[in-house]
Amino acid sequence: MEPVTSAAAVGGSPVDGLLATASIVLSLLVAAWALVSTLRHRAPDRVQLIGLAVLELALLALTVLALVALAGGDRPGEPGAFFGYLVTLLCLPPLAAVLARMEPTRWGSAIVCAVCLVLPVVVVRLQQTWAVLGG
Repeated sequence: MEPVTSAAAVGGSPVDGLLATASIVLSLLVAAWALVSTLRHRAPDRVQLIGLAVLELALLALTVLALVALAGGDRPGEPGAFFGYLVTLLCLPPLAAVLARMEPTRWGSAIVCAVCLVLPVVVVRLQQTWAVLGG
């Protein structure tokens, strides 16, 4: 038998860990801030947009980890779903920022809130699609 050296065998999938947890927490913090702005009838502010930018950077780093693992020979359990979730994950924060800027009312803040509540679900699904066959 040859030794197993995949990321799944060593410590889980490359999309599971501190960076994924930080992305989820950051997304929920931005969602909470956007919800407060929505309830106060405020348009999206600079804090929300900066939060989306920082969140996008964290998601880009998560994507790089996944691509490095793929280059190293690891494979997700459901490749089609995995890449679909990965593309969705990267596209949602910029889309939220654009739509929020186009809607300079409280509904722009509601858009940011909704997208930031969807992102943790997408991160978890990304982890699940990697782990289906053990990575």
